[in-house]
Parts: sequence; structure tokens; C-alpha cells
Amino acid sequence: MSAESKQPQPPDDGAATTADSTSLLLSHARLTDGRTVDVRLVGGRIEAVGTAGSLTPVGARVDLAGYLLLPAAAEPHAHADTALSADSPGPVSYAPEDVQRRATEAALLQLGHGATALRAHVRIGDVHALGPLEAVLQARRSLRGLADLTAVAVPRLLTGVAGADGLAMLRDAVKMGAGVVGGCPDLDPDPAGYVEAVLEVAAEHGVPVDLHTDGDDPARLARLAAMAGGMRPGVTIGPCAGLGGLPADAVRRAADQLAAAGVTVVCLPQGGCDGTERRGAAPVRLLRAAGVRVAAGSGALRDVSNPVGRGDPLEAAYLLASLGGLPAEEAYAAVSAEAREVMGLPEVRVEAGFPAELLAVRGERLSGVLSLAYSRIVVHRGRVVARTSAVREYCDSAAALDLPRQARPERPPEPGSPPAGPVVRS
Repeated sequence: MSAESKQPQPPDDGAATTADSTSLLLSHARLTDGRTVDVRLVGGRIEAVGTAGSLTPVGARVDLAGYLLLPAAAEPHAHADTALSADSPGPVSYAPEDVQRRATEAALLQLGHGATALRAHVRIGDVHALGPLEAVLQARRSLRGLADLTAVAVPRLLTGVAGADGLAMLRDAVKMGAGVVGGCPDLDPDPAGYVEAVLEVAAEHGVPVDLHTDGDDPARLARLAAMAGGMRPGVTIGPCAGLGGLPADAVRRAADQLAAAGVTVVCLPQGGCDGTERRGAAPVRLLRAAGVRVAAGSGALRDVSNPVGRGDPLEAAYLLASLGGLPAEEAYAAVSAEAREVMGLPEVRVEAGFPAELLAVRGERLSGVLSLAYSRIVVHRGRVVARTSAVREYCDSAAALDLPRQARPERPPEPGSPPAGPVVRS
């Protein structure tokens, strides 16, 4: 490989015009193919990739020795308006300032884990009308430069007399700034009518569709696939945990229908979310074998439908590998490349010309990174936007003398403190 290699640039996504134009050199980064390289970032893109030590820093430099460098993760299924509300005393507050605070905190938590782009579902209608959506859109503005957040408008009812207001509000939500239309057709008295209404609004405004469904009704899935076939810019459904409970023949037929219609499935390996009843993950391997694009998201993040949750894409990938049986590379692709494609984002590779959306995790191989992803460095639009460092310490012991990457603290221990031992950085 030459000292500097450049490739034709992919289509411009605007990152070069909005990112900090200063240069950043990522040195001695390990790639999944085993190479150790330097990566220079300029104007929100990867300008050059060369062998370790071959690129001269022009601006700042970050030493990634000991880190695996990956395309950044993306979060295709979050719930921004209800996130981090499980421990709230009394009823959950939907005051705009509270929703904005929760949405911002949740997005920053997920950014720290490595997701530089997020798609957040937000309920509209009922007594709160468009208030939660406006608060999430305000959070999106405050996060500019740190992470990209897209809101999905989720109305409760869309059919019959009761759904007329919801349909009008859905159109208003798109005009206000919701970039995707969605909802929960299984909860409407007329699920097919609900889907038809959402597709109509999406076609009017040229926006994607992202629907919640358990996927446990083959006939309903077949109707959805028939209606969604050829729809552009695309239809996504999830989490489809109910598919796993159907007979194998029924799952295969449904998978073939979804693949033929170009419908994407977003599964939630970490748990369920509001709007669906079933827990567990969709049958990812079977869906992929049928040609269905499958991405993975986090779903609920410590709200009434799931009181726990980390919002960590690497945990979702870990579960796809450990429980779903996917190879580590395919599991990570579900939260990175596939997730970005679902969200309409440009492809990212650690190659010259591609967007500088990157995640460095301490470790040597992807399988190890998915298992113990403690220390992380997140790059968005060419600059470091988040760092997480972990240090594990052991007391003095003969059993700990040969631990890898060990180092003793330079400072003497404080009086009365336990004996200092070897330190392992994770």
C-alpha cells in the first residue's frame, strides 16, 4: 500500500460544508483487516489513509494505538420523548422542557456509545398534540455538530372519525420538521387503513415510513408488503418480534414478501418498546437469508415499556452475535452500515473520500470489541465528539503479575489507601 492513497469520492452529503474544516490525524489505528494505518480527516471527510507513520499531521492528532477503528454506529430506532422517564415520580411529564432534556440526554448517551446519527420515534396527538415533537426538534437543534437526529412522527389513530384529527396532525408534523412518518397500525381498529393513510402522507411529502408492528399476523404483513411495494424513499417496520413465534413456513413466506417489496426490518435485540407487546428479537438469520435488509436498534431506553436499557449499538450487535448466531462482522454491520442505509445516510468506509463518521474501540478484533467495548472515541463530521475511558485496577497479587497491558501507577498511594496493583486499561 502506498504512503497515501486516495479513492474517488462518493456523492457529497453536505458534511464537507458544515463540519469543522480543521485537519485531524488518527494515527496507528487498527482496521478489521489487520492493517495498522494513519487516517487524515479534513472537512468532515476522510482525506487520506496510509500506512502507520506515513501521514504528517497538519492539525490535531489522536493516537489510536490499541484501538480498532470502525465506521460509526447509527441508531435506527430510539424513543426520544419517553427516554429516561422510568424513574420519574408520578406520571411522566410531557412539558416541553422535560421532553427536550430527556431527548438531549438520551441522544448524548447514545452518542457516547458510538451512534453519531439517530432516528427517534415521537408520539403526537391526544392531549399533548405536537408539543413533544417540537421539544425533540429543539433537542435536535441543540445537538447540531454533535450528532444528527431525525424525528419520526407517531400518531395514535388515523382511521374513522376518531382518526381525522390524527391524520391532519401527521401532516402538520411533517411540515414542522419530522423527517419520517410512522405509527403503530396494530393498535388502530383498521390496521390496513392506518398503513394506507401513512403511505399517502409519506408520498405527498416525499419522506420515508417507519412503522411499529409485532409481525405476528401473516395476513397483515402480506397486506403491508403489497401496499409498500415500490414505495420510495422506503418503508421500514419493526421490531417484528412476533415473527419468531410463527411456524417456519409462515415466516419464510412473510420474509419473501417483505424482500420482494423492499421493506426493511429493524429488530431490537435489547428489548421491546412502546407500541408493541412482544419481547425478543426477530428471526434475523431467516430474514437475511430471504434477502430482507435487517438493521438493529436499541428501542426503549429506561421508560415505562422497558425500565432498563443502555442505548448501546455495540450491545445490540453483541446480542445478534451471541444469541442470534450472526458472525461478528454481520452483527456490527446491522448497527452501522445497515442502520445508516435504513436512515438514508451515505455509506461509510475507512477509505479516502468517505464521510468521517468513525468509532474507535479499544481492542484488536471485532469479536473482542463486541464483548468488552469499554473505551471508545467517537468521531462525527471529522472531529472527536465523545470519549469514554475505562481503567480496571487489581490489588497486588502473584496471580496478576502477567496481565496484558499492565502498568503500575506512578504516584505513591494515599496514606491509608489499599495497596496499589497493576492497572489494565480496557
